[in-house]
Amino acid sequence: MEGRCFAGLLIAALMSVPARAESGLDRDAAARFAALALRCVHLEYPNKISHVLAGDADVRPPRELTPVFYGCFDWHSSVHGHWLLARLARLHPEAEFAAPARAALGASFTAANVEHELAYLRAPGRVSFERPYGLGWLLQLTAELRDWQDPEAARWAAILRPLELEAAARIRAWLPKLHYPIRVGEHAQTAFAFGLIRDWSVAADDAEMRALIDTRSRHYYLSDVGCPLAYEPSGEDFLSPCLAEADLMRRVLAPDEFAAWLSAFLPQLPRDGSGAWIEPGVVTDRQDPKLAHLDGLNLSRAWMLHGIESGLPAGDNRRASLAAAARRHAHAALPAVTGEHYEGGHWLGSFAVYLLGESGRGGD
Repeated sequence: MEGRCFAGLLIAALMSVPARAESGLDRDAAARFAALALRCVHLEYPNKISHVLAGDADVRPPRELTPVFYGCFDWHSSVHGHWLLARLARLHPEAEFAAPARAALGASFTAANVEHELAYLRAPGRVSFERPYGLGWLLQLTAELRDWQDPEAARWAAILRPLELEAAARIRAWLPKLHYPIRVGEHAQTAFAFGLIRDWSVAADDAEMRALIDTRSRHYYLSDVGCPLAYEPSGEDFLSPCLAEADLMRRVLAPDEFAAWLSAFLPQLPRDGSGAWIEPGVVTDRQDPKLAHLDGLNLSRAWMLHGIESGLPAGDNRRASLAAAARRHAHAALPAVTGEHYEGGHWLGSFAVYLLGESGRGGD
């Protein structure tokens, strides 16, 4: 009951302040999401590792393999769990959870931990480790620390700098060789990761990376038409291939160019303000980690729909339909962000904060 009441307050907040969703991320909501991340960032087990063994010496516990990001069930969830704590502590520095959040970040972000983490990434057989999803989130974490006007955050950003440089270098080396985009609804998808990476490039003032992402995005996606949205979602998606692509391209294209591209890419998008043109995904078992992905799909669709809306010219009559569909997906998703089941509790809080905090909307 408590979780349903909390979710209802979140939905009401989201609907009442559509222009500035940070206002919907009030202290009570932030405290609940922070608790989810604090519960898992240093919780080692259960743990799902994506780990190439080069020999017996590589049979080690997660805290020794990747001592910065070993909690929250898997590496990428640990990364965006730390991002969640940094973002909420920055937005609510006086909240009760801020001090525990800072303590957790400080325990993770040490020079010794980063040295071991970097050695792990650079070991043979790991060139594709967490590419592109986890690497994109790592860059998003460092961007958050850059935006936080706080001496301790600046120190953490400096400590993480070698990992930031490694992630960026891997993306730069990979993209010229990637002949085709990856159009799936899970971690390997390129469109969502490109959005994270491009937003980082703006925060980091990395013109080279921004140009690379823009060039490759145009190469992969500019000629796309008639995206088969009716075929979505697949049964284990947490990202929409069609909406993620549109949310990326609104970052790359000017509003008028994006409006014309979107007409060809999603011609079924209505102009009457209706939100019923895209149905939220149905979750049948939240204790199944793959089936629970659909809660994340609804959250990510909601922020992508808002992102697409923000990329259109002010007078475009598709904006109301995008906003209405975003609200429907938020209604469907937010009640599930309770932590009742660890299968979703270890990561859905990050997606809810990304939505309610209007993340990804400043990457122009």
